[in-house]
Amino acid sequence: MSQKPEEHFTQSESNLAQHERITQTAVLVLDGSNTLSLAAAVDPMRAANRQAGHTLFDWDFVTPGAVDVRLTSGLRVPANPLHRTAPVDLLLVVAGFDLEAQATPALCAGIRRLAARAGTVAGIDGGPWIMARAGILRRHRATTHWEDLETFAQTFPETETVNARFVESGDRLTSGGAAPAIDMMLRLIGRRHGTALAEKIAGSFIYDIGALPPGPQHRRGGVHDMSGVAARAQALMEAHLEDPLTLQEIARRLGMSLRALQLHFRKGPGVSPRAHYLALRLAEAERLVCRTRRPLHDVALATGFNSQSSFARAYTARFGLSARRHRACSGVA
Repeated sequence: MSQKPEEHFTQSESNLAQHERITQTAVLVLDGSNTLSLAAAVDPMRAANRQAGHTLFDWDFVTPGAVDVRLTSGLRVPANPLHRTAPVDLLLVVAGFDLEAQATPALCAGIRRLAARAGTVAGIDGGPWIMARAGILRRHRATTHWEDLETFAQTFPETETVNARFVESGDRLTSGGAAPAIDMMLRLIGRRHGTALAEKIAGSFIYDIGALPPGPQHRRGGVHDMSGVAARAQALMEAHLEDPLTLQEIARRLGMSLRALQLHFRKGPGVSPRAHYLALRLAEAERLVCRTRRPLHDVALATGFNSQSSFARAYTARFGLSARRHRACSGVA
C-alpha cells in the first residue's frame, strides 16, 4: 500500500529527489480511530509530495494484527500486521477508543521495536496513550486528547503531561486530536523540508497554522444527528447542566444499564456519555463567557462545576486558553 505522489516528474525533479532522502513512514491505525485524525496524519504528507513535485514521504498503513481495522466512520483499513513492518524513519500512531484493551503486550512490543529505529514517533488523538503504555514517552513531555488529560497524567507519572495542541519532545511528538495533528504534521514537514513548503501546504488546505484554539465539538442541541437513546440522554443532560446527573442516574431514568448507555453513545455520537456531557457543559460555559458579562464564578456554578479551579482546568483544556482570556478575545468587557 505504498503511497506515491499524484503527478509524473520531470528528469530534473527526479534528480532533485535523489538528493532529498525519502522519509519511510508507517502509519499504525488502531480500531475505533477517528477518520479525520487519520486524514490529518496522512494528507499533509500527500500534499508535501505534491507541492514538492517529488516523493518526500512514502508510507504504508499498518494494523496491530492480521485483521482489518475499522474506523468510527465505518471505513476499514486492510490488515497489514505490525510485526511484519520493516524499520522506518517515521512512525505515526493513530488511535481512538478502547485504548487499554488494545494496548496489548504484542502491540507495545512492536511499537518499541519500531521506535528504537525510527527517527521520530508521533501520536494522534489516543495515539499518545498507546505510546505511553508502550513505554516510549518516559521522561518526555506529551499531550493527549483533552478528555483524557487528567487521567493520562495520573496513569503515566513518568511523562510530563502538558495541556497544549501538540508537543514536541526530542524525537517524540504528540497531539490531542485531528486539528492539532495538522499543526503537528506541518511543523514536522517544516523541520524536515523548510517552512516555505509547510506554508504552501497550509495554503492549499486553506488552513491558518495555529491561528485558532480548537472550537467546541458539541453545542447545546448537539451537532450530531442523534435519535433514540442518545437523544433522550442528551435531553436529560441539557436539562441538568447546572446540577449534573450521574451517568448511573441517566441510565436508570432511561431504563437501562450504564454499559448499555455507553454502547449507545459509542454507536451514535462516537464518544462516551461522560465526554459528551462535559462537552455540553463546556459549550454552555463558552456561550456564557463570550456572550454575557456574568462573573466567571457564576458561570462555573451554572455549568455544574463546584470549584473555580476545576472549571478553569476544564475550560482551558477544552478551548486552549483561559475563560478570562477567551472573554477578552471575544470583546466582552
